[in-house]
Amino acid sequence: MSNKQLEVQIMGQSYLLGCPEGGDARLLAAVDKVDQAMCKVRDAGKIKARDRIAVLAALNLAFEHTESTAIPESTPGPATSQADSLSESDNERLGQLLKKLDQALHKDGQLI
Repeated sequence: MSNKQLEVQIMGQSYLLGCPEGGDARLLAAVDKVDQAMCKVRDAGKIKARDRIAVLAALNLAFEHTESTAIPESTPGPATSQADSLSESDNERLGQLLKKLDQALHKDGQLI
């Protein structure tokens, strides 16, 4: 089975990605989700560095994924939309996470 390549745009930058045959729709949906998450972080206006935007967007997506796959203990009311704005405590936690990320990246500019 051969891979083909798709050119996509994420936050205005082009990427050439390998894609398995028949995986176009899934890859494009993933690209769209990542692009939206990164633009949301960027548009919040506090972060300018693309690598930090990517890390926070990845953390947000991972958090949403774990939230959607978790078994709820109870369902007191309708589920809130993922598009809802973050609560004040969520913003505070993201701020603390960003501060830790800044400290980690400041040492050598790389996470790994």
